[in-house]
Amino acid sequence: MTRPAEAPASGLAGLQADGSAWHTLSADRVLQAENVDGRRGLSAAEVTSRAQRFGPNKFAAAQVESRWHAFLRQYADPMQIVLLVAGVVSLYPLKELETGIVLVFLTLFNAVLGLQQEGKAAAAVAALQKMMIVKARVTRDGELVQIPAEELVPGDVVSIEAGDIVPADGRLLRAATLEVAESALTGESLPVSKGTDPVDGADTPLGDRTDMVYMNTNVTRGAGEFVVTATGMATEVGHISGLLQAEQAGKTPLTRQLDKLTHQILWIAGVALVVSMALNLARGDTFTTVFTAAVAFAIGALPENLPAVVTTILAYGTQALAKAGAIMKRMQSTETLGSTSAINSDKTGTLTLNQMTAVQMAVVGRRYAIEGRGYATEGQITRVAGQAEIPLDQFLLPMVLASDAVLSDGELIGDPTEGALVALAAKGGVDAASTRQAYPRLAELPFDAAYKLMATFHKMTDESGAEVVRCYVKGAPDQLLARAATVFDADAGAVPADGEFRELYLAENQRLGEQGLRVLATARKDFDPAAFDPGADLLPLVSGLEMLALVGIVDPPRPTAKASIATARAAGIRVRMITGDHAVTAAAIGGQLGIDGKVITGAEFGSMSDDEALAEIDDIGVIARVTPEHKVRLVNLLKRRGQIVAMTGDGVNDAPALKKADIGIAMGITGTEVTKEAAVMILTDDNFSTIVKAVELGRGLYDNLVKYIRFQMGCLFGFIVSFLGASIFNITGGVPFLPLQTLWINFTTLLFQAIGLGYGQPAAGLMDRKPRQPDQPILTRGLFAWLVTAGLIVGAGTLGVLSWAEQVHTEAIAHTMGVVTFSLYALFFSIATKDERKTVFSLDTFSDKTFNIATGVSIATLFLATVFGPFEAFLKTTHLDVRQWLICTAVALSIIVASEIRKAIGRRTAHQSVPADSS
Repeated sequence: MTRPAEAPASGLAGLQADGSAWHTLSADRVLQAENVDGRRGLSAAEVTSRAQRFGPNKFAAAQVESRWHAFLRQYADPMQIVLLVAGVVSLYPLKELETGIVLVFLTLFNAVLGLQQEGKAAAAVAALQKMMIVKARVTRDGELVQIPAEELVPGDVVSIEAGDIVPADGRLLRAATLEVAESALTGESLPVSKGTDPVDGADTPLGDRTDMVYMNTNVTRGAGEFVVTATGMATEVGHISGLLQAEQAGKTPLTRQLDKLTHQILWIAGVALVVSMALNLARGDTFTTVFTAAVAFAIGALPENLPAVVTTILAYGTQALAKAGAIMKRMQSTETLGSTSAINSDKTGTLTLNQMTAVQMAVVGRRYAIEGRGYATEGQITRVAGQAEIPLDQFLLPMVLASDAVLSDGELIGDPTEGALVALAAKGGVDAASTRQAYPRLAELPFDAAYKLMATFHKMTDESGAEVVRCYVKGAPDQLLARAATVFDADAGAVPADGEFRELYLAENQRLGEQGLRVLATARKDFDPAAFDPGADLLPLVSGLEMLALVGIVDPPRPTAKASIATARAAGIRVRMITGDHAVTAAAIGGQLGIDGKVITGAEFGSMSDDEALAEIDDIGVIARVTPEHKVRLVNLLKRRGQIVAMTGDGVNDAPALKKADIGIAMGITGTEVTKEAAVMILTDDNFSTIVKAVELGRGLYDNLVKYIRFQMGCLFGFIVSFLGASIFNITGGVPFLPLQTLWINFTTLLFQAIGLGYGQPAAGLMDRKPRQPDQPILTRGLFAWLVTAGLIVGAGTLGVLSWAEQVHTEAIAHTMGVVTFSLYALFFSIATKDERKTVFSLDTFSDKTFNIATGVSIATLFLATVFGPFEAFLKTTHLDVRQWLICTAVALSIIVASEIRKAIGRRTAHQSVPADSS
């Protein structure tokens, strides 16, 4: 007895145990291999046995990380570890309860924020499970029964018809005008005609395996029967589920740069901290004193509020994107949008409407252009100027009578190609419903892939008024031409379909095809009602036809897609179109959209070595007939080239590549659930132009983040200089600010000013710049040198005030004046660093309402720290008089002077370089 084929070890569907491909075998051989009777199906005992062997017809769930594990993982961050250790030691043995509690709470706060970065693999697989069909019609023990799709096993004989979702992968046993829409799996925009003849070639692409059907594809026409060859994870869509689980989400450019910057700060602060502790110990200070100073130093030198501020700014960016129609599921990826340098876009439903549209019609001696898009009936049929106007009804009648599609308010019920023909007829004034009622169908020859045409027969009157049975035919142009005897000429009537006509006909067919159009032909033939037998074999009657028209049909580009691609190109972003369609169609659409580069097929792309593909990738603009593996490989290759890659898509076949890309973008309206879960961004309007808007917002977000980081780093260097200088010169016992005072500065003035910078208006002209390189540092050498200089100025000024106040007043006043001076330094530095070129003495400096509010709050909290009793007790600060405030303010203004000198030099240098550049 031959056992049913099990899924191979690789998990790739479509093969049986001996390595043969199911689609290459005859139906009888498949039934034999599955050990099943095609008429009776499996027995109940065999179903039970196979269910135990293969398991349920569903996808395996990915292992989900526990919330506790995810929470603890947040403490792998070096800053978290330092703060936690400082907090615990402050609690015991130092018994500094306030400081310890605040530090421990701070680590908890950062950990909770970090939990937002959760993996999406389990959610994507859960979405795949939702796509499973609820019921399936299966033959078991000779009876047709309806069962839950989860109970299907390999070897089951399943019946399908128009409107069904295929419940498992299988080899067709019977197909009657069967067509299946496989765009969600293969990217093919048109339904595929299915048959039972084996397909040669084990490596034949999925879209060309016409004797196979696949789970979660849609039956659009006809009926059929198939034997199940794979279920659950062994199916093609199950294989995609496995790819999703295998993909690991990488760090974004921002995360990588912040990690690098954090490590640099840790090294600088660590060395300075060790030196400070060594100096304090050498002076004979107690361990408690030294550790207290070290805790305050660590709080000031480490950017402990960096995660909080970055998260806040990213959350703001996420909200702005949502208002623009782009929902971000991972906040860190919001910034990544701004550095996107490559967009790999699915064609069907993303760059195009996913609605077949008739755009050209040709009849003898005349050509027509058809306005409108999709299944809307608005639009005109326009002719070439100078041509005589003729009635078009005789050419449009086959569009509705030889079709079954129904249009309602722009929505289609039925076959997409027929929908395009019905919409064309409506634009010419022919109403489908009333026309079909006036000329009822007497007989029908259904479409079949063997003869590639459909014919219907209707009782009508001819041009002379005599009653006839008229046959209307639509189908492949070559097939109808082979059966033609005459052609209808609107000026001369029926004329012979002779050699000259055939040459013109074939040339017109080629012209339309070279534009990437799917070409359909229509024809007619009249019969004597008395001799016509509707029950006879109709195919032999479809000969001696009178040719009518050729119609060019296409899935048209979205109206805004071309302009958006042009905008992306101006911003230095390369757009590539990835599709399951044939190369000719893909090339035509790519040309209309303005996509640069040559067109290749997925097979050609797959045959290239990695080195060959990397060498040619810049010249490739369109890849046709792709598989999910091709899409993932393309993303990997572009990432190896240092590109930041965005991948758009709407079908199941797009999900692994969306997961692998830096930015996976799913369509919110037409996208499948699995694609939405695998993506990090969902377009609520399915509009490609929203991606460009999102990129602009992402660039603005990064611009604001850089402002914040400049400000934060300058203040951190100020802290390091202040603490190290205090230890070297023994100012206020080597502790310029107490631990809680340091925290207060960090979480009032520094935090509010940082938010003001992060929420402010970004620079103008961001979309005229090229994408920044992923490895471009946040801080260049020149900027880093300036921030160190600013830190020296802040630290020196603060130490000068501390030293003077310690000698003239009490230590409490000295600490208070130190807090005020440093806070004012930070306040003025935020104003100075808001724009790297413009002077602060400009009306634009205070034109940002958000920044002004943040500055006002900073001033208020600083004032409260010196006058409000409970805050003074908590922070160990005291009241300052007007003279002391003026001294702090005057010293802090020195950062404005230094910044203005730097900006003036920068403006002069830039002005002098313009003539040289222009020449």
